[in-house]
Amino acid sequence: MKKAILVAGATGNLGSRICRELVKREADVSAIVRPSSDPEKIEMLAKMGVKVMEFDFNSPDDIAKACAGIHCVVSALAGLGDVIVDLQKRMLDGALQAGVPRFIPSDFCTDYNGLVPGENRNFDLRREFKAYLDSTSIQASSIFNGAFADILKYNTPVLNLKDRSIGYWGEKADWKLDFTTMDDTAAFTAEVALDDSAPRDLQIASFQVSPSGLRADVKEATGQEFRLHQLASLEDFARFIHKQRADNPAGEQELYAKWQQSQYMYSMFSTQHHQLANDRYKNLTWTTSLAFIKSFVK
Repeated sequence: MKKAILVAGATGNLGSRICRELVKREADVSAIVRPSSDPEKIEMLAKMGVKVMEFDFNSPDDIAKACAGIHCVVSALAGLGDVIVDLQKRMLDGALQAGVPRFIPSDFCTDYNGLVPGENRNFDLRREFKAYLDSTSIQASSIFNGAFADILKYNTPVLNLKDRSIGYWGEKADWKLDFTTMDDTAAFTAEVALDDSAPRDLQIASFQVSPSGLRADVKEATGQEFRLHQLASLEDFARFIHKQRADNPAGEQELYAKWQQSQYMYSMFSTQHHQLANDRYKNLTWTTSLAFIKSFVK
């Protein structure tokens, strides 16, 4: 009998991929969307074979109706406190009301469990929801994928194709960073949603690569020698972020304010994934650093 999986945030970049991977695995996939959702994205989900349901996200009772007969709820929601805390709480309450046994929260990021609260606003919101989630009887599994590999395309200080430079914070150019592609994250999430024995926390990474390793991969992919340089100590970077946040109070209402982007970079150089669950599902293949870089550099 097919397992019924409900995806929240299914019209998003990650959520739609998770739906696709679940359909590939012959799950019975439903998506709960707002009435205001993009019709083209809804049509895309329907063509995949996803049952799309429009419900009032403000009503746990309506969410419970959507959750009737569901085996696992997967949240791929993105946002600030009104989404990551408040809306996910309503999703969880509806799931509990409907007797759903499993829940995967929107913890698609670096494993924040070992980080200091207050260093990353968006991680703090996930911590707040985690405390609520763990106070319930539902079986939860969080997937920590590090940074989405796509950020390497965006000319951040870690890899700047325009300046042909690779930067790092801290003292070590060989500090390994955790990157996972969205496709790899979606495939792993689909496996977890169908795996009743999945543990509470799962760390993954398509590839773990240091700034010096990135430099070597870029040279192999392009033949070009990029400049490798230290940007600042972690202590100085932390002070810079604190000032950057204090100077931009409007950023508190932005999902990716500049200081929040800096906080993400700080977290990448503050913790690493040491217990990868990549081998848990033998049918998965993982993108390598070199293959990913070759996919977008010239």
